[in-house]
Amino acid sequence: MERCRELGMKASESQWRLGAYVLAGGGSTRFGRDKALVEFGGELMLARMIELVRTQTGEIKIVAAKWKYADFEAETLEDRWPGEGPLGGIVTALLHAQETRPAHEWNVILSCDMPFLTADWLRFLIERAAKSAAQVVLAHSAQGPEPLCACWRTSAVETLKPAFERGVRKVTQGISQLDAEVLDERDWKRFDSAGRLFWNMNTAADYEEARRIVETEQT
Repeated sequence: MERCRELGMKASESQWRLGAYVLAGGGSTRFGRDKALVEFGGELMLARMIELVRTQTGEIKIVAAKWKYADFEAETLEDRWPGEGPLGGIVTALLHAQETRPAHEWNVILSCDMPFLTADWLRFLIERAAKSAAQVVLAHSAQGPEPLCACWRTSAVETLKPAFERGVRKVTQGISQLDAEVLDERDWKRFDSAGRLFWNMNTAADYEEARRIVETEQT
């Protein structure tokens, strides 16, 4: 809870509890290998994301198969619906948050493959969630909604889990059933002058392009 106090949030500790989860349960079929384990900027991508989230909150869990990332310095939370896409991982995280005592009020949930995400943006996102009455707070970038870098109220699971059990698999379709606060260009542009803040490495070509950008900037 130290980070929450550092952010100067008005809510008391009993009112504001933040969980943090990195989704790493995907099959990386389009990528061709486990993208959580590729090297970027001198460290493994998953380790990079864990370190980034820890700048904002000390407590973090990896949502994945229990055995898969045992060597990382974060506890793994078993994905309850492996192979069913990121919405299953989000519901898994929110169910865990609901069962935690004391329960988390909000949760920052990220995919493991966002090489240009920044601590400044995460801080802003968390601060907005702390003040929000919505069930989910997310950005809408030039590419569309960014649900894999969002803050989710724990109670949203009461809507998302039944929807998932009815067959909903798209995260954006799940969000459509929630009260969402959408952060537009006026909010995120100052954190993203190069237009890369929400970049996902879905393919090996995306990864190589991200590496090329970093190498170019370092020369």
